[in-house]
Parts: sequence; C-alpha cells; structure tokens
Amino acid sequence: MSSSAAPVLHWFLPTGGDGRDPGGVTAVQGRTAAATRRVAGLDYLAQVARAAEQAGFAMLLTPVGLGCVDPWVLTPAVAAVTERIGFLVAFRAGLAQPTLIAQQADTFRRLFGDRIALNVVTGGDPVEQKAYGDHLPKDERYVRTGELMRVVRALLDGGAVDLEGRHVRVENARLHAPSTDSPVPLYFGGASPEAEEVAARHAEVQLLWGEPPAAVAERVARVREKAARAGRTLRFGIRLHVITRDTSAEAWREADRILAGFDPEAVRASQERFARMDSTGQARMTALHGGSAENLTVSPNLWAGIGLVREGAGTALVGSHDEVARRLFEYGRAGVDEFVLSGYPHLEEAYRVGEEVAPRLRALTEAARARETGTDASGADEAGTRTAHARAAAGEVAA
Repeated sequence: MSSSAAPVLHWFLPTGGDGRDPGGVTAVQGRTAAATRRVAGLDYLAQVARAAEQAGFAMLLTPVGLGCVDPWVLTPAVAAVTERIGFLVAFRAGLAQPTLIAQQADTFRRLFGDRIALNVVTGGDPVEQKAYGDHLPKDERYVRTGELMRVVRALLDGGAVDLEGRHVRVENARLHAPSTDSPVPLYFGGASPEAEEVAARHAEVQLLWGEPPAAVAERVARVREKAARAGRTLRFGIRLHVITRDTSAEAWREADRILAGFDPEAVRASQERFARMDSTGQARMTALHGGSAENLTVSPNLWAGIGLVREGAGTALVGSHDEVARRLFEYGRAGVDEFVLSGYPHLEEAYRVGEEVAPRLRALTEAARARETGTDASGADEAGTRTAHARAAAGEVAA
C-alpha cells in the first residue's frame, strides 16, 4: 500500500473460543479450558460479527483446524444474521477437491453476494495434517496447493478446466451458471520460498504474519518481484493482534496481565509443538522470542508474547491508540494493503479498535494523501490526528 492508499481493516472470528483471560489466547487451538472462556457458539460468534460490522470492518477471518468449528458450516449461519460484513473463509488445501470448493464458494455468493473470499491454507503441522488423512511432505503440499488454486480460480471465473497435475486431476470441470458478477479473491499465506512462488502465481492477496516492518517490507518486495516476473500484481495483508488503550501505560499493563497468566507448562508444551512443525512462518514467529519471556518487544510497539502459547500469528501491537495507528500506517508504507486484526476478547475489542484506532489510521492516511497531492501544509499529521480524536469522541467508526 502506498502511504496514501485507503487501509482495509478486517477482524477475526474466534471460532475456537474467546475470553479476556489468558486462556482466550490459546482458544484457537482448542487446548485450553479456562472457566471464563467464552464458548464458540453461534450466539456469541454472531455478536462478534455484528460488532465488527458496526465497527466498520470489511471481513471476518474464520480459521481452520482441529481446534476450530468448521468454517463452511459456520459462516453461512453468521452471514444470515449480518447485513454487510464479508467472510474470509479459510480451508485446508487437499482435504477437498477443487471443484467442490469452487461450488461451495459459488453457492455462498449466490446466497450472500460479494461477501466471501477464500483463505487457502497449505498446512504447517504434519501431525495435524496426518490426523486429517494428509501424508504429503511439505514441498508436495505446495505443489498441490498451486494446482488447486489454479482450478478454483478458473471455475469461479466461469471457465471450464481440464488439468492433469501431479496431485490434482480434473476433466471438463465447470460450475453451472456461476455468479461471476461477484468476485471471490484468493488469499494465501506462507513464508517459505515454495509458498512465495505459489502466491506470486495464483493468489490475489498474500497474507503475512506480524514481523517487524523492515522484515515485512523485504518480503513484500521479494514476492512482488516474483509476481511481476509471472506477469501479475499482488496485494498484501498482515495478521496482527492488537492491545490498544487510551494510554501506552494502560496497554502495556494489559500485555503484562496476559503474560502473567500463561502457565509455564503450557508455554513449554506449546514451544515443543511448534518446533515439530515444518512451517517456515511458524519458525519465524518463534524466532522472534526464542521461547523466552525475556525481551518480547521486537520492534517499537510490536510484542511477541502471544506467540509463547499461540500457534500462527504470535505478535501484537501494544500501545496507545495513536501509537497503534502509527505502527499500522508504517506497515502500510512497507507495502501492506490490508490488516486482519484481533484482540481479546474479540467482542469488546472490535468496538475499541474500530472506534479508536481506525479513525486515527484513516486520518494519518488522509494527511499523507494531502501531502502527496500538494494540498497539505506542514504539520498535517498532527492536524489529522486531532481530527481523528474528534471523530473518535463523536463515536464515528471507519471502514
């Protein structure tokens, strides 16, 4: 994203459970049964979805894995009780044939319009993959993912497909009268060289986890160059947790409270589990903290404590609303177009981030646009921030 492009903010649907206690952090894995955790039932998840919709978020990411409820069953139920918000539906490549996946996505958009995008997950835990019946090694999983994305993209665009791939073989595959007026973008995450090649050739949006901005900028530049060689352009998204409060001190106290609640045995067991994975992205998340609770601030306002117990996205932006907005703006300057955010608990934090951080980020973006177009005087950032404060005080939320 250029410094003046409008940021797109998404939220996370906690389909493994939720809560303000530290158990909520690991709920996505389904391995914590804290008494205060909120069960991932339809009533609660619908509340989170409506809060995110009211707060102006564009889509809800629904994760996939053994610790989560199935997103294909859940998301239509939640879509039926919301009006506008979209769903970034994760699915595990290789567990269903691409024609069926395309048919499911097309059925969703027939019922709910352009409120669906697909998050293609290759899988980075060999133990979990085998539990699903998938025994392919990592490099072959990425070959299969690329073949699957090729078929799904063509079918959703209304084409007919014949493919004799290494893992995907379809003959005369097509959808019956697909709803091609509503596009279904393909999001894809992965940090290995194999993953980057798949993203460059087949994804519309490459998803990253929250590393320091300099590392993100390096990855964006590399994948963008690979996409250009394939004659394509990509957008980039980043997955981050957020701990935002009126003051920086309040936010860091909340981070300390979460950290103090982690059971040392849970940290040890989590780190052992992460070490057996073959995910490059997970290895990069783990490297930020090395399994230790010391020195968890890995760049300004970027805290790696979440990753001590939570797989996948393991970093949070911690600070005042102004600080968090500035850090998000910096990621935008590093090339990030979309932000998939979350906070504990997801119901209350959807309002907090939507009402406090989003207007400030929008003001920073508007000030940058004004400077680039020559309509801004010096001090535009400060003026924009004051405008954001006024908007937040009035209860305005941003898309």
